Amino acid sequence: MKMRRDLMKLTKKSGSENKENPLKHAEQRVLVLIDVQNLYHSAKNLYSARVNFSAILKTAVSNRRLVRAFAYVIRTKTGEEKLFFEALTKLGIETRVKDLQEFYGGAKKADWDVGIVIDAIRIASSCDVVCLCSGDGDFIPLIEYLENKGKRTEVIAFGRSSSAKLKEEADEFIDLGDASENYLLKK
Repeated sequence: MKMRRDLMKLTKKSGSENKENPLKHAEQRVLVLIDVQNLYHSAKNLYSARVNFSAILKTAVSNRRLVRAFAYVIRTKTGEEKLFFEALTKLGIETRVKDLQEFYGGAKKADWDVGIVIDAIRIASSCDVVCLCSGDGDFIPLIEYLENKGKRTEVIAFGRSSSAKLKEEADEFIDLGDASENYLLKK
């Protein structure tokens, strides 16, 4: 896989080059998968801020052809997140909604990992690039699978809270922390 990445870095197509990154071409079809909980908690814990999902989507697409963008979100009993879900939809991001699981004793679970993997595998044949917006190391096997299927993999997340192996495995890792002022909303 390392050899494949090195070869991709050396390969350039003329005529449709992105001056900032020659491996991103206008013809590329991009699937964007946003692990909202992962980004939300990273931004909250690292910066005491909220995430600018519009800026993340723009970076993920990078003047290429967006196939679909999904945000994986959790609905609570209070429904206070409804306006947030609507804002994502207005950005052109489809929401995948799951109810928060609450267990006897007060434990709560909000996990979309399997759903993200299923969508990635299901839609991969319709795209050239899969952009995963999450730093969760549980997605390493997904990245490996997609690369073995010939897909370019890009991971966008906050580097300080991301899996080192995930950052290494992806064809490209974009650290939101490097330009946090662009990806965080002021309170």
